[in-house]
Amino acid sequence: MSKKIASARISAESSSLLKALNDSLPFDKALYREDIEGSRAHAWMLMKQGIISPEDFEAIDRGLEQVLEEIENGTFGLDGGDEDIHMAVERRLTELVGDAGKRLHTARSRNDQVAVDFRLYVLRHDRQIAKLLRELIASLLRVAREHTETLLPGMTHLQHAQPTNLGYHLMAYASMFRRDVERFESSFERNNLSPLGCAALAGTPHPIDRRLTAERLGFREPTLNCLDTVSDRDFALEILFNIATMMMHISRLSEELILWSTSEFGFVRLSDKHATGSSIMPQKKNPDIPELLRGKTGRAYGNLVSLLTVMKGLPLAYNKDTQEDKEGVFDSVRTAELSLRVLREMIDEMTINEEAMEAACAKGHLTATDLADWLVKEAGLPFRDAYHIVGNVVNRAEELGKDISEMSAEELAQVDARIGEAACALLDNRRSMNARASEGGTATERTLEQIQRMEEWLQKP
Repeated sequence: MSKKIASARISAESSSLLKALNDSLPFDKALYREDIEGSRAHAWMLMKQGIISPEDFEAIDRGLEQVLEEIENGTFGLDGGDEDIHMAVERRLTELVGDAGKRLHTARSRNDQVAVDFRLYVLRHDRQIAKLLRELIASLLRVAREHTETLLPGMTHLQHAQPTNLGYHLMAYASMFRRDVERFESSFERNNLSPLGCAALAGTPHPIDRRLTAERLGFREPTLNCLDTVSDRDFALEILFNIATMMMHISRLSEELILWSTSEFGFVRLSDKHATGSSIMPQKKNPDIPELLRGKTGRAYGNLVSLLTVMKGLPLAYNKDTQEDKEGVFDSVRTAELSLRVLREMIDEMTINEEAMEAACAKGHLTATDLADWLVKEAGLPFRDAYHIVGNVVNRAEELGKDISEMSAEELAQVDARIGEAACALLDNRRSMNARASEGGTATERTLEQIQRMEEWLQKP
């Protein structure tokens, strides 16, 4: 095995076991675009500052463009003996342009090189995931707007609680995903700082201009402190946390879709494109997509905890432990982006059974609280007394084999004489849903208001 390009101090060949443990090319080759982009910006700055000649810059820039083309068309494979993507690109560049390629690393360390490549990757996927989340929200809003009058039993403890509408229910998930968007966008703004020019940990004696490369690469400005910069992985932790939280929200929605698609609920039917059959039971249609989304949430959690654990005991500045920062991020990003695409497609193509949802509202005595509130307002009872009276009404309904909404005025009055015809009208599920018209409530008019506000937010740049 030939001596590595960055091994001036090491005289012996590396152990094959060290190579297996140390080399990161099998996974960090995902950063080839960012590495070449960062190198081109660095070479341009070196030329602008008079550190390398215009001729060397032209050779380097032309060579890096050729390396990019070779990687993308497969003529330069990233599966050889190079230690990492940075060394692979530099080695090939030097083969193409000679000594000019050796000047590229002037005023730069692999520490700041890795940091800028990885940060560019994370920032781009912050924006990509936010974009996919906005598309998912748009799909939820479309379905929600079609179903602001579709009755749905609202639940607590997975028990029937109060009547709501499907649009209102979906707006709860749209609200979760909006917070996810805001987290990704906030992370982008907070971390949009350039590490390039920090070198190993303390800056460089070369007369570089970090602001030139920051602007060239689309960063807001350079980072403040080089010692922090080369060892900082907060940006990676943030995208892992944001993805883990987003996947938790996806998992909650997936769980409801799984329940709603069962024979017991029958609220939705998933497209055949998003379900599978059983290997032995021909009648089965399994909700594999939401089950997989629910399961993949564990991967996202594990990747976050893994990097937190890697970082927790590292002294300043760079340590090789930090090489463990990328595989989890790459995995979580792939998982997040695929999950968002398939979830949106599934929502767009699922069928909603409005009749089953409304029929479910006739179970579980959803309007019991309406009756208690009526006794408080009209009969002047303390709420706790009204609460116990309505409990007796529910018991009587159970004896009659009815839902409370199906009881007649006479049956209600038998429980308490103060309950009569006027109270009977309160027990209609649709009236109850629309009575909850406080801001943020489930009434159709309030649900439409929430949809409108969310649509306006989506349209903002």
